[in-house]
Amino acid sequence: MAAVDPVVLDLVDFLNACPTAFHAVAETKSRLKQAGFEQVSEREDWMLEVGHKYFFTRNHSTIIAFAIGKKYVAGNGFHIVGAHTDSPCLKVKPVSKVTKGGYLEVGVQTYGGGLWHTWFDRDLTLAGRVIVRENKEGSVSYSHRLVRIQEPIMRIPTLAIHLDRGVTEGFKVNTHNHLLPVLATSVKGEIQKLVGENGPAESSEKKNVKDMKHHSVLLQLISEQACCEPDEICDFELQVCDTQPSIVGGAMKEFIFSGRLDNLCMSFCSLKALIDSSCSESSLDDESGVRMVALFDHEEVGSNSAQGAGSPAMLDALSRITTFFSPSDSKLLERTIQRSFLVSADMAHALHPNYMDKHEENHQPKLHGGLVIKHNANQRYATNAVTSFIFREIAEKHELPIQDFVVRNDMPCGSTIGPILASGTGIRTVDVGAPQLSMHSIREMCAVDDAKHSYEHFKAYFYEFTELNAKLKVDY
Repeated sequence: MAAVDPVVLDLVDFLNACPTAFHAVAETKSRLKQAGFEQVSEREDWMLEVGHKYFFTRNHSTIIAFAIGKKYVAGNGFHIVGAHTDSPCLKVKPVSKVTKGGYLEVGVQTYGGGLWHTWFDRDLTLAGRVIVRENKEGSVSYSHRLVRIQEPIMRIPTLAIHLDRGVTEGFKVNTHNHLLPVLATSVKGEIQKLVGENGPAESSEKKNVKDMKHHSVLLQLISEQACCEPDEICDFELQVCDTQPSIVGGAMKEFIFSGRLDNLCMSFCSLKALIDSSCSESSLDDESGVRMVALFDHEEVGSNSAQGAGSPAMLDALSRITTFFSPSDSKLLERTIQRSFLVSADMAHALHPNYMDKHEENHQPKLHGGLVIKHNANQRYATNAVTSFIFREIAEKHELPIQDFVVRNDMPCGSTIGPILASGTGIRTVDVGAPQLSMHSIREMCAVDDAKHSYEHFKAYFYEFTELNAKLKVDY
């Protein structure tokens, strides 16, 4: 049996480090810094140099990184891979305290279009970010801290078949009534509360307010992870997570079993491609453009946020970089956009052996078949003949497999950040993604070969695009 490729093992490590979009950005930041990328802030002026590498974050859930070629001059194009950091999940409500039938439950709201029946009978926990009040030498400040409770602390139990004989005819989930995770029993919760009250004194006013909104046992667990006292927690954004780790599996070790493959797999592959295509001293010597990766939050809910693909985050970055090197030319950005190219990378639907009829017969992406170019005449994907050709030509030159996908005419088609960014910026765009099964389940699967192919394809794109684009004559 063949050994697992190091790129795949690195992807599994990335997946296990990223239970939320906040953690994905933190892990991405760490990897970029190790690779010599310098962090810049949108709140400050940028000081940029050709041949150097930079990144910035927005809301700590979106991150954009770029490497400026040594031959770059203002007006040259950007070659970009865009992906997203979020996945369907259950998010904790602002008031999460629910007590019913002798149980302590956690109020959650659905985020995105998840396969919610897959969340039942899983060992669950919480992760996200906490806003903490810090008091040092009489000065108050507020910090953002990431938290992750490693142990399984919650579960959404299914109803016994004896109490619902019709369940075998179809498991119907009422997302309001049935998706509340059980945290503890009321009896044990009261014991823990008494222990907490006998501990360090807290502000009674703040404690009572928090106790009205969240179970005290939940606040205690969060504060332990945030290394603070419960009354120092000002607010939080937490989501429910599966505790089962990502892993390489299958009889031939050919699959990756994991949550959040959509879309952390594409986020990782594009990130690693950018880092590895700019890691050596000479990597950017002949590059006349800017290589960029943009990983956005909120794709699963439409991208309409300050940090989503519908925001001006990426266009702002293009504008700031371009104008830094030529502040006097007001029309330079428009020319830059027409010389740029975007790969919208989001996981694709692999052919399912038990539901063959769900795919159009001539467009059946298969595992191990390489990246899938997505087409839709109604512009649910942004691919056209020009952009498809560019991406396919790179595949052929590097002997990488490539596939095509078109949804059946009698089925609705999903969408990606591709059309949003293409229409919002005017950049030529191709929609692609690695094939996977169980999309939007709490536990998804893809092929190890496709992760490797995706990384190699994105890396080749960063190396090849400038030269290939110079040979392409359109709109002349």
